[in-house]
Amino acid sequence: MLRWIRQQLGFDPPHQSETRTVYIANRFPEHGHYVPQKFADNRIISSKYTVWNFVPKNLFEQFRRIANFYFLIIFLVQLMIDTPTSPITSGLPLFFVITVTAIKQGYEDWLRHKADNEVNGAPVYVVRSGSLVQTKSKNIRVGDIVRVAKDETFPADLVLLSSDREGGTCHITTASLDGETNLKTHFAVPETAVAQSVSRLEALVAIIECQQPEADLYRFIGRITVTQQEEEIVRPLGSENLLLRGARLKNTKEIFGVAVYTGMEAKMALNYKCKSQKRSAVEKSMNTFLLIYLGILLFEAILSTILKYAWQAESKWDEPWYNQKTEQDRNSSKILRFISDFLAFLVLYNFIIPISLYVTVEMQKFLGSFFIGWDLDLYHEETDQKAQVNTSDLNEELGQVEYVFTDKTGTLTENEMQFRECSINGIKYHEINGKLVPEGTTDDYPDGYLPRLSGEEELFLKAVSLCHTVQISYDQTDGLEDSFRHANGISSQMEYYASSPDEKALVEATKRIGVTFAGSNGENMEIKTFGRSEKYKLLHVLEFDANRRRMSVILQTPSGEKVLFTKGAESSILPFIRSGEIEKTRVHVDEFALKGLRTLVVACRHFTPEEYQEVDRRLQEARTALQQREERLAEVFSFIEKDLELLGATGVEDKLQEKVQETIESLRLAGIKVWVLTGDKHETAVSVSLSCGHFHRTMNILELVQQKSDNECAEQLRRLARRIKDDHVIQHGLVVDGASLSLALREHEKLFMDICRNCPAVLCCRMAPLQKAKVVRLIKTSPEKPITLAIGDGANDVSMIQEAHVGIGIMGKEGRQAVRNSDYAIARFRFLSKLLLVHGHFYYIRIANLVQYFFYKNVCFITPQFLYQFVCLFSQQTLYDSVYLTLYNISFTSLPILVYSLFEQLVHPHVLQSKPALYRDISKNSLLSFKSFLYWTLLGFSHALVFFFGSYLLMGEDTSLMGNGKMFGNWTFGTLVFTVMVITVTLKLALETHFWTWMNHFVTWGSIAFYFIFSLFYGGIIWPFLHAQDMYFVFVQLLSSGSAWFAIIIIVIICLFPDVIKKVLYRHVQPTSTQKAQHTETHKGISCLDAMCCFSDGETACAPVGRLMERMMGRCNPSRLRRLWSDPDPFNSNDRSILTLSPMEATSC
Repeated sequence: MLRWIRQQLGFDPPHQSETRTVYIANRFPEHGHYVPQKFADNRIISSKYTVWNFVPKNLFEQFRRIANFYFLIIFLVQLMIDTPTSPITSGLPLFFVITVTAIKQGYEDWLRHKADNEVNGAPVYVVRSGSLVQTKSKNIRVGDIVRVAKDETFPADLVLLSSDREGGTCHITTASLDGETNLKTHFAVPETAVAQSVSRLEALVAIIECQQPEADLYRFIGRITVTQQEEEIVRPLGSENLLLRGARLKNTKEIFGVAVYTGMEAKMALNYKCKSQKRSAVEKSMNTFLLIYLGILLFEAILSTILKYAWQAESKWDEPWYNQKTEQDRNSSKILRFISDFLAFLVLYNFIIPISLYVTVEMQKFLGSFFIGWDLDLYHEETDQKAQVNTSDLNEELGQVEYVFTDKTGTLTENEMQFRECSINGIKYHEINGKLVPEGTTDDYPDGYLPRLSGEEELFLKAVSLCHTVQISYDQTDGLEDSFRHANGISSQMEYYASSPDEKALVEATKRIGVTFAGSNGENMEIKTFGRSEKYKLLHVLEFDANRRRMSVILQTPSGEKVLFTKGAESSILPFIRSGEIEKTRVHVDEFALKGLRTLVVACRHFTPEEYQEVDRRLQEARTALQQREERLAEVFSFIEKDLELLGATGVEDKLQEKVQETIESLRLAGIKVWVLTGDKHETAVSVSLSCGHFHRTMNILELVQQKSDNECAEQLRRLARRIKDDHVIQHGLVVDGASLSLALREHEKLFMDICRNCPAVLCCRMAPLQKAKVVRLIKTSPEKPITLAIGDGANDVSMIQEAHVGIGIMGKEGRQAVRNSDYAIARFRFLSKLLLVHGHFYYIRIANLVQYFFYKNVCFITPQFLYQFVCLFSQQTLYDSVYLTLYNISFTSLPILVYSLFEQLVHPHVLQSKPALYRDISKNSLLSFKSFLYWTLLGFSHALVFFFGSYLLMGEDTSLMGNGKMFGNWTFGTLVFTVMVITVTLKLALETHFWTWMNHFVTWGSIAFYFIFSLFYGGIIWPFLHAQDMYFVFVQLLSSGSAWFAIIIIVIICLFPDVIKKVLYRHVQPTSTQKAQHTETHKGISCLDAMCCFSDGETACAPVGRLMERMMGRCNPSRLRRLWSDPDPFNSNDRSILTLSPMEATSC
């Protein structure tokens, strides 16, 4: 209905066309019926809120959380009915949580507003009314002609009209969009390229028709119709004509372009879309525990209500003489009274649900994420890159990973290509000292002599040096850099830039051999063959795409002949070969792949004039089509790229990254399965897997490749399953290609998954990007529901990075799309080891204990309140003062657990890295299992029983314990229980702490001291703003009693002593791997007693006692009293992390 009204009022167009029509310079038609299209303005809005909607929108979002909404309901109930506690007890914690979160989100949004205003207010120049006018970026409209100068960014998505260069070309970098720093060349159509002045642009009459905005950065379909002397000329427009907002103009003085997509419709803005929300296993467990505690709360409230009415069944308790009912109470509905009492008990016990848990967890995740960025072991000095955290919500998930899916190129390898060898006309060649030498011969040519190449060799080298998208920078440089470039065989006059490292390596190799690519100006490409210049006219470029897996150029040779050069994967070229040494080349390609080289096959096709006319016509028709352009182009490309003549193949080496083998081995020891997903051919991928340690030499390699049909695939899967069953002693590795994987997943998914589970290493080759994501989803949704991690460096890895539970981007050479879409980013694959085994381990144990401890201390807190109702006949009398109720979670017990959750270390980082098997101790969310949850919950109930009944037994029989003969009242009793509780839960956390820093000491002992100081001030002074002060002088009187001090000490010891005994017994009888490592570490460095109570400086508190006991037990060994971290680390000898700076140095202990 609302949409219909908006359409009727003209605010919402009823039918949006699939294309948009842009009139250049906004020169709209003067005759005929013209309905102008509505376009977005050029403002960028990345902010979430405005001044007007911040409060309602933020509150709505916060109250969507179950705990916040629950406490709001409790607060409203306290306002509406007569409840035993003040509304402040629920309202203040809720207000604190909501306010802190709102301030954080408001500040972040203010920063976004500030950034938006800077971008939207940037000065730009547009052509209006025949002159160049300066305006703000936000004022650009679709159809405006915009001028952009060198090194400026484009303020909107522009179609290039002209530039100061001849031919209307310009160079740009898209580093801010996809991280690619290479120069890309963009073109203007010939009819607008000549309009290089404002006056000529003003006279330009042209219309652009293009698709509506879409997020794909590399796709643009349109056409431009230029009217010249009453004749309409139509030219196709593609991505090479579109200048994207955010890209930067380079090596070009100025350009003019027309705005086609503005503001939030620009491709950059459309890529701002939020990624799907990932939730960690800990968060899911936390929500489950909250529901269980909500059930406990409802049970306690219902039980208390029922017992109250059962107790009041006797008239003497229903209406005692000292508490007569009013007439209104007697006549009120029993059902309403029951509901009112139930709600009152619900309010009384509501603190069993810890509202501050959410805030503490958020603060722990946010503050804890800084450790990753600060870790110097995750800093890569050569590239000056440190690890970055894009989302802190998944920190603990790093400690739960069971499967790692990794890309190969640029992730396991350096993505630095070096030409090694090639095959030409069935003969293998090596490059030796810049010369192409056939295999089996040596470089015995004198220096300076250039061997004459045969016709086949020269044609092959020309094809390699012409079939590419390499650009050249002619910037002059200084002497030092010049000498460096000469040493590398690159002239100081020019440097090659390419989006693909393979292309750059091949063009540089042909240059060293003698066939030099000298540059292109859009229409012509120039090469120098041993100094002889040749110019080729570039007629068409058939761009690379993932489906064809090849790219081609159509050129006119200096003799006027039309020729196609193409290169690509052997599987996408060899099937279309008509002539050439196919079998020999295929053998050579396989040999290159076995050596771990990346292979490309090169071919050509010569056109007759008639054939080229047909090719040119078909390409022109397909490229000017607005509908189904991509399908039509694919059809035309298939028509062109056939009947090829095979020229040869190339082999390019991609070096392995440092410490890849050690990293994969440590992950395997940690119980993590590693899968390699790559687009490379089978032999290359297997070779690299063997060299990096993914496959062991002793491993039995199973293959599921080149399957043609469902039946063939099913039979092969059954054979593999039988082999695994028969050879169950041997480890197996599985190799599967993309085509076979599609068949396996179509009908035989269960059988395929069974085989994969029995293989510790799986290699998937010839994988398309979406297939990578499909494999991750397959494992992720399997019955075991394992935690998956995907790591990659290129745009083709984005889909699997987003699909996995944790996505990690490598800051590599294939752009920054993977980094932008990842949860975490690191510079090298080897850093993954420390990220998981150390940071993941620490984050998980910290937050798991935080969650368990929070529930424990709240059970301790509210159970005495429940037990107290049995004593006070369920009269809903509160045990604690309302101020204590409010401050328990906010002040008295909040800081120790927060500091613990930031700094706790069960064992030293060195030990975690040198013993990866310790990672298994925390796998499968073991610290948050139901058994562990039950232990902490029962511990909370048992401690609460000791608090209540211990205080009752010690104080209840002798109520006149004060020197003046006065009796203890209910507030004194409640304060005693509360005091014992605060001390016990704080000391319980101290018992759980293994890694003591000065901050742990400060907040642990400081929290207990703060409670005592606050209580003395709160109860020792009459505060004028409090309408009632039940606690006046209560705490002072309590502490003046020796019996009270005795009770506090006895109850605390009774509570914690069994915990100490349990810990000691479990460590000796049934120790975990982590506890064994702690024991080894302690004996390697410091004595057992010192490990328990070592302070940050000076001699430990237990040192004298420790020395005495060691002498008595005959185990005194002074050498053990010093840490020995100077021993060489077996895995990472240069650990400079701040996490390793333990306060327990040799001088201290």
